[in-house]
Amino acid sequence: MSRLRDVPVSVLDLAPITSGSTARQALLNTLDLAKHVEALGYTRYWLAEHHNMPGIASSSPAVLIGHVAAATSTLRVGSGGVMLPNHPPLVVAEQFGMLEALHPGRIDLGIGRAPGTDQVTARALRRSTDALSAEDFPQQLTELVRHFDEPAPGEPAPKIVAVPAAGNRPPLWLLGSSGYSAQVAGILGLPFAFAHHFSAENTLPALALYRSSFRPSAELDKPYAMVAASVIVADTDERARLLAAPGGLAFLRLRQGRPGLFPSPEEAAEYPYTALDELAIEDRMSSQIIGGQDTVDRELAELLAATEADELMVTTMVHDHGDRLRSYALLAELAGRSVAANA
Repeated sequence: MSRLRDVPVSVLDLAPITSGSTARQALLNTLDLAKHVEALGYTRYWLAEHHNMPGIASSSPAVLIGHVAAATSTLRVGSGGVMLPNHPPLVVAEQFGMLEALHPGRIDLGIGRAPGTDQVTARALRRSTDALSAEDFPQQLTELVRHFDEPAPGEPAPKIVAVPAAGNRPPLWLLGSSGYSAQVAGILGLPFAFAHHFSAENTLPALALYRSSFRPSAELDKPYAMVAASVIVADTDERARLLAAPGGLAFLRLRQGRPGLFPSPEEAAEYPYTALDELAIEDRMSSQIIGGQDTVDRELAELLAATEADELMVTTMVHDHGDRLRSYALLAELAGRSVAANA
């Protein structure tokens, strides 16, 4: 039996804007994919936050979460994540308090400490050169949590009330790609999501640090770790590798400071790669799980066994929306969840 059957499986969506398409179509694809994976029995659907990225439409997670939650009924919908240094904690509390009030029991607030963009854009978002350091993150996180708290009986009301956050706090997750957020999540007793898809070398050390530093809290009595992986499933290994090739070119362009729309397989095949380009792409793709069902089942089983993850989150970046739908359907079959789609 597949190890995938033992854990919840969820989705991370960046709303990719592909060559020959538009941001509007990318957002429509997000809504379509959310309804598709809900029918397949996936657990969560998280939206990323990226800025100044021509190939990613997901720049405002709170807005997109509201649309996805309204178009679905059973999925937990959340942020993967809100990059807290980019936003006043008060605004985040108001947004996610409102989302939780509108969709009670279905919203997740995933918090990250990186800007999710370049430093010039980060300054534009914050309208200041202050607080650009991640060292301010614990203070920002504490302020955010306080906005969700209701005053205890006899305590004076706070000077600032984040309406409707008080009493409408969604589950809070910390996201990370290194040991820093892992340790903070452990100390605070929060669930932790690790970005294995772009920081695979740090996965096991970060998870070990999270578990060793964990302190029981009102949210959790034991650690809960989710691993986010890049996965592409197709009918054959060869087909999957063809679909994955544009991701390598997109990474190369980003590395060169030339981000653009997500390329097609034809663009990837025609690009004049140098030997150094090929090495960089090979290193990047080495932690991704790409193949037919048998290959993906085996490699995901190895990942889940090594990480002892409590939940798997999958992001699938391919050019054609139909191929993305197919990949998640094939993965759902491995996870034993495709019956829901045919009910």
